[in-house]
Amino acid sequence: MAGRRLTVLIALGDAGRAERLSASLAASEEFAPVPAGSVSGVDVAIVDNAALQLAVPLVLLSSRPVAAVNGSAGRVFAVLPPNAEDGLIAAAARLAVAGYHAVRDEEALETVDFAAEADDHLSGDHEVAARPSLSPREAEVLALLAEGAPNKVIARRLDISVHTAKFHVAAILTKLGAANRTDAIAIAMRQGLVLV
Repeated sequence: MAGRRLTVLIALGDAGRAERLSASLAASEEFAPVPAGSVSGVDVAIVDNAALQLAVPLVLLSSRPVAAVNGSAGRVFAVLPPNAEDGLIAAAARLAVAGYHAVRDEEALETVDFAAEADDHLSGDHEVAARPSLSPREAEVLALLAEGAPNKVIARRLDISVHTAKFHVAAILTKLGAANRTDAIAIAMRQGLVLV
């Protein structure tokens, strides 16, 4: 990912987890983690308490249902389990900064109403999602996912960085409402986005 590093505030109750996550994000060269006290110039915050008064997109690490954070819905762009992998948290942070909402279930979209465009992806009966709009690059990444290519192979074949490949995969999962890569391929096949 070209350009400046994203400044990420990590405010977690577990200091050890916060330190490990900060080190992991700093190693990626895409993020510049800052301590919990500084809020100026922050692009995104990774928190375990949605009640924090921050005017930036939040990635919430919580085992509570999304509906439980309703008061912060406008700022919470992703809700992940507290034990989420660092790579998934990084992908959610990139998506949040880009304006995407990462929500795993349709009920959360109805209850919290994250964004008007999120409702556009749900049909009236909530069983068939509208066909998502993928960028040409995302379509290429999706085709490689269907072949079973890992991120490193996707990066090599498309002449992009591994981090950019991860970003595209995360965006595809979000747009398709998929829980993982296998789920994304199944959804894409049902919607005719990819032929295997």
